[in-house]
Amino acid sequence: MKSATDNYYLECERHWVFWMLIFVGGYYGAYTFSVRGGVFCNAQTANVVLLALDVGNMQWKSALYMLLPISAYLMGAVVSEILAKEVKLYRRARHRMLRWDTLMVGLEIPMTILLGIMPASWPDQICQVTLNFVCSMRFNTFRQNEGVPMATVFVTNHIRQTGSNLVKAVRDHDHEASVRWKLHASMIASFFLGGLAATILCRFFSTFAIMGVIPVLAAIFIRLAIADCTYEKDLLNQVPRGH
Repeated sequence: MKSATDNYYLECERHWVFWMLIFVGGYYGAYTFSVRGGVFCNAQTANVVLLALDVGNMQWKSALYMLLPISAYLMGAVVSEILAKEVKLYRRARHRMLRWDTLMVGLEIPMTILLGIMPASWPDQICQVTLNFVCSMRFNTFRQNEGVPMATVFVTNHIRQTGSNLVKAVRDHDHEASVRWKLHASMIASFFLGGLAATILCRFFSTFAIMGVIPVLAAIFIRLAIADCTYEKDLLNQVPRGH
């Protein structure tokens, strides 16, 4: 039985989890851009810029529309924060519960399936807002990759951290920086592969291509559930780093 120590990382904090989750993040982005409205669902920076442009140009209808994805992203963070606390309190009262990180991935699976079977004729905004909500929940839930702050839905910071740590590794011979730039670079690569996979599958399966992430999400969920019910059963009250 593994014990909780300062050097022990929970299964939900492991490298493999973050690699697989950011693969899904890249997949979502390419999917919505390719077949669901030509937008990216992963982050909201561009949407806030577009909102400012619409307000500045007095395009009120368009501005109100831009509030939809931004609000969905905001609500995703709020709901994940509330549910994480509620699950933790419930777990204290009853044994053999899954941790919130595992449940979050489990909830993502049926939501993705529903989007896959949704008729292509339905408004793209349904898919866009749903994935905005899902990505925000995931961004707020999975925060540190074995002690290194990381995101699983976009790569802007990974690109910056790769460059910054690469310089430190080469110039200062910093071993930790050497490890970090490679880890951030691997996250970029995984995100890219997710986007590439989605682009190829969308050419053949159109809106149904989102089903391609189901095996990945299922593998993560099963592995995390096994950890929660077996070798990390006594660590359910241990909070992942970054929370």
